[in-house]
Amino acid sequence: MALVESNKDNCKEKFMALRDAIDVLGGKWKIYILQNLSFGTMRFKDLQERVCGITPKVLSKELRELEENLLITRTVNDTKPITVSYTLTSYAMETKVVIAALMDFGLIHRKKIKEK
Repeated sequence: MALVESNKDNCKEKFMALRDAIDVLGGKWKIYILQNLSFGTMRFKDLQERVCGITPKVLSKELRELEENLLITRTVNDTKPITVSYTLTSYAMETKVVIAALMDFGLIHRKKIKEK
């Protein structure tokens, strides 16, 4: 019986971990933001230009959530006028593998759909 309980607990833990990952990376824009920041530090305006179609309000919200989840750091630069830049944290580097896997899947999927 203990083995069955252990498997149930393990399954539940994995399900909850998957839910956490989807909550952190989910949505329309977060993966695009992380992908762009993987090339280096960017200012708000640069991100807005690179992530086509995102509004400043939504970009601010997404950046705040990514910062709360320890995936990016926000730096206020002492310039005139003041600028803000964003960088991936070392922890966020782990998302590169996930994003690359999603891109690979997307390429395969597009090819399959076109063949259909």
